[in-house]
Amino acid sequence: MPAVTLSGRAFVAITGTDTEDFLQGLITTDIAALPEGEARAGALLSPQGKILFDFLVSRLPGGGLVLETAEEERDPLVKRLTMYKLRAQVAIAATEATETTVTWDEDGEGIADGRFAKAGRTLLRRPGGGGDAPASLYDALRVDCGIVESGADYALSDAFPHDVLLDLSGGLSFRKGCYVGQEVVSRMQHRSTARRRPVIIEAQAALPAPGTDITAEGKTIGTLGTAAGKRGLAIVRIDRVADALRAGMPIQAGDIEVSARLPDWTGLSFPEESAEAPAQ
Repeated sequence: MPAVTLSGRAFVAITGTDTEDFLQGLITTDIAALPEGEARAGALLSPQGKILFDFLVSRLPGGGLVLETAEEERDPLVKRLTMYKLRAQVAIAATEATETTVTWDEDGEGIADGRFAKAGRTLLRRPGGGGDAPASLYDALRVDCGIVESGADYALSDAFPHDVLLDLSGGLSFRKGCYVGQEVVSRMQHRSTARRRPVIIEAQAALPAPGTDITAEGKTIGTLGTAAGKRGLAIVRIDRVADALRAGMPIQAGDIEVSARLPDWTGLSFPEESAEAPAQ
């Protein structure tokens, strides 16, 4: 099975007697429900509910937790976690590893990436290099599964957890109690006000460069992210997509007509009410 080495990755270990309580009251993931052998998506939010840092969190052998994040976010993440530490009995340490190997193999080495498990696929992760398949295979799998990542598909500090499917991928808890930004995201959940969602974009020709506007009826409704040939990912206003579909109007990435669909595993559908419908 393919093994891909992803460069530019980094790890932050959190250990100590207060580790679980410390992260449980800080990040979006439900640490108490995190099993051994699985990496779950998570984020540290601003008080306004925007994603400041995103990562995968998993358990360390022998105790403690580890966050896998982008290499350029490692030191700022350590600084932010340390700011919240106060008197908690935890040690926060960045590791030297800057690569992750991912494999599509149920019998391989590593821990299961919970995001792909939600999408019905098995992907294992382990720190360090070793894979020689092209990284484009990983991007193509993310496109196939509708899994967005910061940097490639959205900018940190510019997205809510719902915008990137953390509410459905196991990275956002509505039951565990308070954490930074919890009040805002809980209100979005209970009022069903999330309108930006990732979609899988498809075209008859190769897609344009990431960052190209996705438009409908002459209005920008999102931005193209990861592109893999004729397919890609974009975070869009799904109510605007629904309006275009009802009106029979084309959706475009630049000057290329595309289709847009929500990832099947999410159970989401495009809104039935128009984006222009008056509030009741």
